[in-house]
This record gives sequence, structure tokens and C-alpha cells, in this order.
Amino acid sequence: MKFTDGYWLMREGVRASYAKEVVDTRTEDGRLTLFASVRPVEHRGHTLNTPLLTVECWSPAEGVIGVRTTHHAGAAARGPDFPLHHQDGYEARTTTDGSVVELTAGPLVLRVDTAAPWRLEFLAGGRTLTAAGGRGTGFATLADGTHHMLAQLSLGVGDLVYGLGERFTPLVRNGQSVDIWQADGGTASEQAYKNVPFHLTNRGYGVFVNHPGKVSYEVGSEAVGQVQFSVEDQSLEYFVIQGDTPKEVLDRYTALTGRPALPPAWSFGLWLSTSFTTDYDEETVNRFVRGMADRNVPLSVFHFDCFWMREYQWCDFAWNPEVFPDPEGMLHRLGERGLRVSVWINPYIGQKSPLFDEAKRQGHLLRRPDGSVWQGDMWQAGMALVDFTSPAARAWYAGKLRTLLDQGVDCFKTDFGERIPTDVVWHDASDPERMHNHYTQLYNRTVFEVLEQARGAGEAVLFARSATAGGQRFPVHWGGDCESTFEAMAESLRGGLSLGMSGFGFWSHDIGGFEGTPTPALFKRWVQFGLLSSHSRLHGSHSYRVPWVYDEEAVAVTRDFTRLKHRLMPYLFRAARQARERGVPVMRAMLLEFPDDPACHTLDRQYMLGDDLLVAPVFSADGTVDYYVPAGEWTHVLTGERVRGPGWRRDRFGFDSLPLLARPGSVVPFGARDAHPVYDWADGVTLRVHALADGAETVTEVPAPDGSVAATFRTRRSGATVTVRSDDAPGDWRVLLVGTDADGDRAERAGLGTLAAAPAGTREITLRLAGRHA
Repeated sequence: MKFTDGYWLMREGVRASYAKEVVDTRTEDGRLTLFASVRPVEHRGHTLNTPLLTVECWSPAEGVIGVRTTHHAGAAARGPDFPLHHQDGYEARTTTDGSVVELTAGPLVLRVDTAAPWRLEFLAGGRTLTAAGGRGTGFATLADGTHHMLAQLSLGVGDLVYGLGERFTPLVRNGQSVDIWQADGGTASEQAYKNVPFHLTNRGYGVFVNHPGKVSYEVGSEAVGQVQFSVEDQSLEYFVIQGDTPKEVLDRYTALTGRPALPPAWSFGLWLSTSFTTDYDEETVNRFVRGMADRNVPLSVFHFDCFWMREYQWCDFAWNPEVFPDPEGMLHRLGERGLRVSVWINPYIGQKSPLFDEAKRQGHLLRRPDGSVWQGDMWQAGMALVDFTSPAARAWYAGKLRTLLDQGVDCFKTDFGERIPTDVVWHDASDPERMHNHYTQLYNRTVFEVLEQARGAGEAVLFARSATAGGQRFPVHWGGDCESTFEAMAESLRGGLSLGMSGFGFWSHDIGGFEGTPTPALFKRWVQFGLLSSHSRLHGSHSYRVPWVYDEEAVAVTRDFTRLKHRLMPYLFRAARQARERGVPVMRAMLLEFPDDPACHTLDRQYMLGDDLLVAPVFSADGTVDYYVPAGEWTHVLTGERVRGPGWRRDRFGFDSLPLLARPGSVVPFGARDAHPVYDWADGVTLRVHALADGAETVTEVPAPDGSVAATFRTRRSGATVTVRSDDAPGDWRVLLVGTDADGDRAERAGLGTLAAAPAGTREITLRLAGRHA
């Protein structure tokens, strides 16, 4: 929301007041409270008939400082609120030196000169990160009587802003106006399914606005050197979060708002859907499953979209008996094939559903102020919303899902949850404006907890569309409705990278696009991209996504990249553990891995998959792709070709390849099997060593499917000697020096380099580089 009309004027009907100077200060118990006048106070008369702002500053954890500005404090507190996690026993330190007061939270310092014009200055290492200056703290009233609290934080030269949820507009937010307000707007608009009031910068900090309702951002779009955010309220709270790297900022942000859960290993395999409005029954499902098996395309999850239930009755949680007369038997047969099953749900109850009257009678549906049930016809005829603020309603909804789990369903696609009305009364008296964005949190949490209770810790996974801050605790999330075009494929990637820089660890998208039917070329390129994502699902709207409907080459691409992903599982699950432990996404914008390379700060058509693999999807029919390679000698994973950076490249790839490069000095574990994502990844593992520098030493942990560490390998190079050692490898293991000639015991020349095998019980392999590699 913009309040000013250029530099000097306010917009018509706007009256704004900004903190001008500090008139009093209190310091106690690691907290700093400032009282700020909105005009210079030159004599006692200036203290009358004028507002006074209360600005409270504190720290919930090292490297994090909170600021809460309040105009009128008498309003009744109404939820919901984000649950935040404070560091146990932590307390910031306050110091005073003359007129300067400081609040220190580890490396982050808030400095205020109480004798100078108003300025909140945030510093780290003696460098100013950002500051709230002359218009940085205040409020504005509009002609309609609404009251808005606002803050502005400065942007330095070259400062770039990212995040604010899953947004499909340009990755760098500078110059954009963004409203944090859930909407069902697809991937081709400025609206977003996943709105998160957190922005990350390339300058060592991020900012989280602790308001679950609508937050309006002007990112260098009203005052070009400021990030402004405002809320319609009497108070505004935000946290400045410091980090020496963007990944450290995400670590601290997710420690505050919640870490992503670790999805089960089987969920990383290929998902196949019925698609949305296509015709399907059990025979269709069996034909698809047999077709994948007959073509040796490994399949892990089969998904039933909306029409597993009867039309007009979503949700009644009952299989359509005309299409699926024996659901328990069908689910059992799919399970015997080694498949997990996902079914579509939403938080709405159509009027024709037998559950409508039941839920209405028991008080589980959202109501209008007059006591009637809120209903609408958009999406489902006469649909109502389950009121998840009611414990009884949550238990009722969870009970319906348990019946499906007892039948053999393994997980749920939690669709919708964005178009939540505000002319309503919630069971717990929550503020409707604050609940609009927050509703999805209660919805997804309810479903996730049912899965954890029924299947056990580590076995719960969703395929969720809507989310807000803290929603990362309930993975996985997918990008929503995109068109079947290369442009939509690119905008989907932008959204996923944006969500990753908003604290979400796991993300997926509809391979081939949702709206429309992809060309064979688009489908094959999207398959590559999809299977080099954290989670991979074939799904469409009115057309199927089984690969053979496109061409036989599409089958081969799907098969080969699915099997590649399965071999990469020890590497991918290690990245998944990093997401759980540190909040770093599996799919990472280049900035996250290369913050010191300015060329990486704006890249939105490539990403890092984990620490060490660079992926540049192909967004053209002819296979041409432009991509940037950071400094060092990189190695193409599929061919062994060496690629030297830094610099841009333009290459052309067939459908069997794309830019997939291993980082210089990386050791990437490849599993021994490719038919399924879940197996003993440490048994028979191959450690692929890429351009290890003299004197370098790396530690590679190979996880087990339960998230524990199955084996640890130490690789070091000294001169021409490369040594790999493990004291806990459970079986056979191998070392592949990619693109390198070497000699050693049991060493032989392989297609991509020199391979040495270690039988079970072997603790160490030593190889000596030969020729030009020495």
C-alpha cells in the first residue's frame, strides 16, 4: 500500500505521523523501550494533543532483534498468532554510552542515538545492515477511517530483496508491490497461494513481519531506497534476522518459525496422477500402473485426484461406488505392487455431501455473524468451510481421514485453503482478517498430525498448495495451477526458488503443466526438471501425463531420469536432512550457495540441488540453454565433461541430457540401485569425486532412509594421492574419480573416470593420480 504522492506529498485522504525523536527510554532485562514523539518537542506544550509511539525492542535468539511499534495499546488481543520459538535461556544485552543506547543480540546490534533525529540502526561486524530513518516508524490514517501501522527499512546500493512466499513474478522483489494475502490465482499472476511475510536480502539479513493477516509491501516501489511494510492495525511487530550468509539467515528464521519436517524417503520417488477432469476408473488406474511397469519406469506413488469422490459432494470422503466399487481391494492390490496411494482432499463440504448436514448439526462449519452457515457456489455448489479453530471440528475432520487411512490410503493432497471469507465469525473468535491467511495452517496441520498419528513419525507427507509462515513444518508443497508452456515452466521455477528463500525446504510442481496439454518437447524437458526437484509428480487437468501418450522418447526420458533420481537418493536425502536441521531448501537459488558471486544474485533459470549439483532446466524446444557456471572446474554428471567457470555458456542438449554439473571438489554419493527410492543407500554406494584440489579434505555422510547416518566417508588429496576412508561402511563401496586417470589396488578405467571397488570390510582406498591429473 502506498501512502505518499511522490517525495513531498501524501496521497489524497492520507494523514501520516512518523517518529521524530526519542523522548524517553527504558532498559530492563535485556529489553529496550523507546517512547517516540511524532513532532519535535521544543517545550511542554508540544507534549499535548499529539500521539506518542511506544517502540519495544528485544531479542528472542542470538542474531535476531524484534521491534514492536504501538500507537494505541488498548485493543483487545485477537488471534491467530504465529507460534514462535525462542532460544532457551537467551537474553540480549543493553548498554548505554551517553545518548547512545544499544541492544546486542550476538552479532546483531540495534543502535539508537536518543539525542539525534529518529533512527533505528541495525549493525553487524561494525557495518550497517539496514535502518529505520525519518519515515521508518509510524502510522497513517486514510479517508475511510482505517488505521495503518508502517515501517520502512533502508536498502543500500546493490541490496536485493527475495522471498515473501511462493511468487511467480521476477525473483528479485525490488520494484514490486506485494500484498501478503492468500489467493487462488495460478502461477501466471502476481497473486500467490503461499504468502509469507519474510524477505531475505543479499546483504546479510532478512526481516520477518509477525502479522498473520494482510501485510502490504512496497519493495523499493514507493520510496525507491526503502522496503516498506504496513498492516491495518494499532501495532506492528517485525524481526531483523542477521546471518553471515543467506543460509545462516534461513537457519535463524526457521529456528524462530519452525523447521521443515523430514518427508518419508518413498515420497522422493515418482508420483503419477489420474489428472483432474479426465475419465478414470480402476481399469484406467491399473492400465497406467501396468504401463509404467511394462516400460520399466519406476513408480512410487499413485495419486487419485478429485473425482475419486462423487461430483458435487466434495468432500464426503467416500469413494464413488460407480467408478471404484471395491476401494479396499483396489488399494490392497496397489499396495501389493509396492505403491503408496495419495488422494485429493479440500477443507470444504459441498451442500450435496451427506456430511454437510452432519457438520452443520454438530457446529463444525464456519458461520456468518447472523449465525447462519457461510456458503458459496464457487468451486462446489453450496459449499461450506470446516471451522478448524474448533477442536471438535478438527477431530471430526481427522476422523474422516482416519477411515481412508484404514482403507489403505497413505497420504493426502491438501488442495485449496486460499479463498477464505472475512465476513464470518470463527469458533474461537479469531479476527477474520488475520485468519484469512492463517486458515491453511490449521488445515494442513490437522491433516499432517493425523498422518503422524496413524503412520508414525517420519511417515507423514502432504502435497499442499496453500501455506504461510511456519507452513514449512508440514511438507511437501507444490506450485499450483500452471499452463503447459515453457514460460509457465520457468515461472514455476521462480516460484519454487522464492518459496525456498522463504524458509520452505521441499517443493514440487505439475510435470508437463496443469492447464493444457504439453508438446512432446515440453513434456520431456519438464520431466527432466521435475525429476531433479525435491519431489516429482506427473499431473494435469484435462489430459493424462503418462509418458507414452507423448512419444517413446518421453518414456525413455522419464525412465532414465527417475532411475537417476533413485541413485541420487543418498545425496538428496542428505540435503533433506539439511532442510530439517537448518532450514536450507533442497532446491536452492544460486545466491544461497554463492553469495559472494554477484552474478548469482539474480539467476532464476537455474538452481543448486543440494550443496553440490547445479541444474539448469532447458526452456526451449530446440534444446538451447543459457546458463552461468560459477568459478572452478565443474563436471557434467552425465558425460564427465569438464566445464570451467566463472562465465556464461550457451549449449544445446538432446532430450537425454541437460546442464547437470557437479561442484569442484565435491564428493557425491550415488546409490547402487535405481528401481526404487528406498533401499540401503550405504550398501554398494559409489563416491563420485570431482576435481578435488590438492590439500582438500571432505566428509561425506551417507544417510539411512530413517534419517540417521548409515556411513561416513573421509576423502582427502595430498599431492597426487587421493585417499578415501570409512570405518563404518556396512558393505561394499566404491570410489569413482570422475574424468581422472589413476592407479591403485582394484582400480580400473570406467566410462566417466577411474573406478576402485572396496569389498565389505575394507576401510580405505588409496589412488594415485596419473598423467596430467597428478
